[in-house]
Amino acid sequence: MRNFTIQAVMGLLLYIFAFYCFALEPEPRKWNHLPMNVNFSGVTYVYSEADIFTDPALKLENVELVEHIWLAKYIRTFEVFNKSARIDITQGYIEAEWQGLLDGTPAKAKRSGLSDSFVTISVNLYGAPPLEGKAYRAYRVAAENETIVGVALKVRLPTGEYMDDKLLNLGGNRFVFKPQVGMVHNWGQWTVEATGEVAYYMDNNEFFDGNKLEQRPLYFVHGHLMYTVRSGLWVGVSTGYDYGGSTRINGQDKIDKKENVGWVLSATYPISPTMGAKLGYIDTRTKASTGLDSQSLTATLSYLW
Repeated sequence: MRNFTIQAVMGLLLYIFAFYCFALEPEPRKWNHLPMNVNFSGVTYVYSEADIFTDPALKLENVELVEHIWLAKYIRTFEVFNKSARIDITQGYIEAEWQGLLDGTPAKAKRSGLSDSFVTISVNLYGAPPLEGKAYRAYRVAAENETIVGVALKVRLPTGEYMDDKLLNLGGNRFVFKPQVGMVHNWGQWTVEATGEVAYYMDNNEFFDGNKLEQRPLYFVHGHLMYTVRSGLWVGVSTGYDYGGSTRINGQDKIDKKENVGWVLSATYPISPTMGAKLGYIDTRTKASTGLDSQSLTATLSYLW
C-alpha cells in the first residue's frame, strides 16, 4: 500500500466537499402536517458554485467546484400507531467540475452520474393527527395555533457512481445515518421551526488506493421562519450550523474538523390545486481553516395525487 500523497489528501478533501454543498441546507417545512395516504412527487434543478479552502501544506490554490444537480423525489404519507408519518425517497444525477492550481500547475477534473440515494422516514409524535380528505381540511382551517413535534431517520445509501481507483467520486461508498428531532409552531400566518440532527458515518473500506476512511459524527441545528400569504403561497428564511465530522485515514487523524453556517431564502407558488413551484437561494460559509463557501440556486416543481 502506498503512502498517502498530497494528491490523495486533495482527493479526500474534494471527496468530502463534493457532497457538502447540501449537507448543511436547512430544509423548511420538514415537519408540516400533511393529509394521510397521499403521494407527492417532485423534480429539482440545482446550480451550485463553491470555493474550497485547503491546508496550505497541500499546495492547492484557487480550488473551485461547479455542480449541476437534478433531483427526483417521492413522498408517501401514512399512519403508524395513530400517528402521521411519511417516507421520502430522493435520487440525484450530478455533473461536477473541480478546478484549481496544484503546486502552481492548473488541474481540472469532471464527473457525471448518479448520486447516492436518500431515504427518510418521519413520524410526528405530537400534534398533526392522521387525517384524510374533509377531516384534514377542517382541522387545518381551525388550527390557527398549534405545535408539532416529530422524529426522523435519514439514511444515505451507497448507490452513487464510485471508483476506488479515483480520487473524485459522486458516490460516497458508505452508509450515513442521520437521526433527527424537530418542532414546528404555527400561529396565524406565521410558522417557526427548529431541527437538530446528527450524522453517523460508516467506514469506507475501499477509499482511494486501498485505504480506509473513517469520519466522526457531524452535528447540525436548523431554524426557520415562514410567512403564509395564502394556501400554497409562502416565503421563508432559514439558517443552519454544523460542527464536527473530522476524518481519519488508516487510523491516522486528519485536522479537518468542520464548522459551517448557512442560510436559505425560499418561496413557493401554487400553480394549480395539485401542482406547485418553489425557488430557493442557499449560501454557506465555513468558519474553519479548511472547508468551502458555496452559493446555490434551486428550482422545484411538485405534484400531489
